[in-house]
Amino acid sequence: MNYIIDIFLIALSAAVINNFVLYYFVGICPFIGVSRRVDMAFGMGCAVTFVISIAAFLSWTITTMVLIPGAPLSSFIAGFFVSKEAAATIDLTVLSYIVYIFSISSSVQFVEMYVRKFFPALYKSFGVFLPLITTNCAILFACLTIMSNVAGVENPADAWDLGRSLTLALFGGLGFTIAIVIMSGIREDLDLCDVPEPFKGAAITLVVGGILALAFMGFTGVDSGLRKAITPGGEVAMEISVEQVQTAMIEPNLHQQIRGIND
Repeated sequence: MNYIIDIFLIALSAAVINNFVLYYFVGICPFIGVSRRVDMAFGMGCAVTFVISIAAFLSWTITTMVLIPGAPLSSFIAGFFVSKEAAATIDLTVLSYIVYIFSISSSVQFVEMYVRKFFPALYKSFGVFLPLITTNCAILFACLTIMSNVAGVENPADAWDLGRSLTLALFGGLGFTIAIVIMSGIREDLDLCDVPEPFKGAAITLVVGGILALAFMGFTGVDSGLRKAITPGGEVAMEISVEQVQTAMIEPNLHQQIRGIND
């Protein structure tokens, strides 16, 4: 039951509450550049969702099997050169950025070949933006988030499995699609409006994006409330999120509460 709750909250958080674009402000380049028409925006959202899912699968597999201390593959290879105890302590997470970038780029090449073969019109409409998925920081952000929940946990039992990782990636891509489609719909209507000269182009787009981000801020805290409401028995494990820690740096009272929880 707790596993299903975790999957549900990860999905809801990635898609709406902590939307990659409108909450963490990653993936802004395609969000601004490919949001002029709804059909193109939807196609880009689907492509990003597909790529981010493949990249998440590869990053979780590589992190679990190779990068973290005690990973089976790295320990097996290192066992030929050092003792088993020393091999089990080898930490290759310092290579995570390089490994994830290669994983993302290879995923993008696969998607590009597929779209070029079966959807040539969509491929032409994407233009240069399809290769730019390689540099979409939302995909790298998802991979690093997965790594932090696999290698960055003190209790190995709390580490994310493949199901949680793919849920974050799939619904993170869905959240990206929701954000870019909403933006494209608004921009199509803005073409019919009398926008003041200083706000035409990127300026009004950024203003609209900021308003959308403020609107999505209204969902903040919904995930913790839902966890309290649907957890059996009402017993909620206190999880200190990054947002709470950042807030604790500003609010001393909350900082004292967090210290009390840790104690």
